[in-house]
Amino acid sequence: MRARAGPFEYSMNARPDSAAPAELPQFGHILDVRSPSEFALDHVPGALNVPVLDDLERARVGTVYVHDSPFAARKLGAALVAGNIARHVETRFRHHDRHWKPLVYCWRGGQRSGALTTVLRAIGWDARQLEGGYRAWRRQVVADLEAWPARFEIRVLCGLTGTGKSRLLRALAQYGEQVLDLESLAAHRGSILGDLPGEPQPSQKRFESRLWDWLRRLDASRPVYAESESPRVGAVRVPEAVVQRLRASACLRLEAPMALRVALLRREYNHYLDQPHLLEPRLRVLAVQHGHGRVRAWLDLAAHGQWDALVADLLERHYDPAYLRSIGRHFAAWDRALPVPVTADTDESWSALARALAAAALPAAA
Repeated sequence: MRARAGPFEYSMNARPDSAAPAELPQFGHILDVRSPSEFALDHVPGALNVPVLDDLERARVGTVYVHDSPFAARKLGAALVAGNIARHVETRFRHHDRHWKPLVYCWRGGQRSGALTTVLRAIGWDARQLEGGYRAWRRQVVADLEAWPARFEIRVLCGLTGTGKSRLLRALAQYGEQVLDLESLAAHRGSILGDLPGEPQPSQKRFESRLWDWLRRLDASRPVYAESESPRVGAVRVPEAVVQRLRASACLRLEAPMALRVALLRREYNHYLDQPHLLEPRLRVLAVQHGHGRVRAWLDLAAHGQWDALVADLLERHYDPAYLRSIGRHFAAWDRALPVPVTADTDESWSALARALAAAALPAAA
């Protein structure tokens, strides 16, 4: 008489339950079993990286596949995956009780995530495998970023460089208003000098994942404040549907005197004051538009610590003309924008401005 198969043997032969990308919000724990380099490029927001093959192991299996045989590669891969899964179960998963319900994914919803899902279900956890893996979720992100922007009433903060758009956006968020801070999501201030010190920009896919995660949390019944961004923020592109929604929305035009703008920019970009050598490669890019002589004059001002003069001249000669050309061409509601005077750069003044704007009636968008 044949002995009855134990639970592990039975589960290994059963097809694990799966979940579609749209079901992601139902899972409190999401496990990305891809290698660390794949995970760093992009991943489902909130996912935990528990690789069943790390980068060196993947390369090793690939080498065996090419130079020996697919069978030998699968045999090696199975041994490595089994060892890594065992280690995760003994360490990273050991504190979970029997009611744990993780969602597991890999690149295509194939062998890597299937292996971990099968073992977790054999133990007794209600693990699910993401149908189609990361690639299916990525297609969902692209589709959602095309459809979702039209849901929102967006109030766009417009104004020349240095009028405090980003600062007001932060104040609005602190006041409890909904904001869409594309520069924060992109880790860039959006200008040629906009690199954030010590914070590299995300990949294009990672930026879009951050944006998707932010939009899904917004309440479409309440207004959303955003800046008048260009289609590119540093090296990343803003999805076209987001760009078009911004450009069709009502505008608030921030206005500030030159002295205040200079002071605000000096505070926002103070890393250049501490490390003026960082300016040279960025300013030299502007020689195409303004000539090498003008760039040398700017660099000379920086070398002599004449920061107010440098900032004011950059605003008058480069940033202001460029902004006015772009805003007038692309934002239909610019001419009807509600003026917002900015008279001080203090926490109290920004908080007061945020409270006033939250209660303001805006001109109709185009």
